[in-house]
Amino acid sequence: QVQLVESGGGLVQAGGSLRLSCAASGSIFSFNVMGWYRQAPGKQRELVATIISGGSSNYADSVKGRFTISRDDAENTVSLQMNSLKPEDTAVYYCAAKHSRIGTLMDYWGKGILVTVSS
Repeated sequence: QVQLVESGGGLVQAGGSLRLSCAASGSIFSFNVMGWYRQAPGKQRELVATIISGGSSNYADSVKGRFTISRDDAENTVSLQMNSLKPEDTAVYYCAAKHSRIGTLMDYWGKGILVTVSS
């Protein structure tokens, strides 16, 4: 069974940086689309960033210019580099993946990891 495990969360001050990593069981080469979502207190889960096999990526407007998503097929990992963090970035972050490029719904999800940004 596919397993996605997030790591790298924690507490950081506003303006600081944090890197999240997602380790997948097996090869991520079969996952055409991988991404990060987040859910803040009192908010719906929202897309943060996605990356397609080949390198093409998309970002939510709220994180453009601050966050960078990347994938390393050799290590079976997907990372999210977060810079210039704001208190509004505080949320549980989820790693997700899907095999097909078609559609928007992900097939697999990690358990989530908490990121807290202090003011």
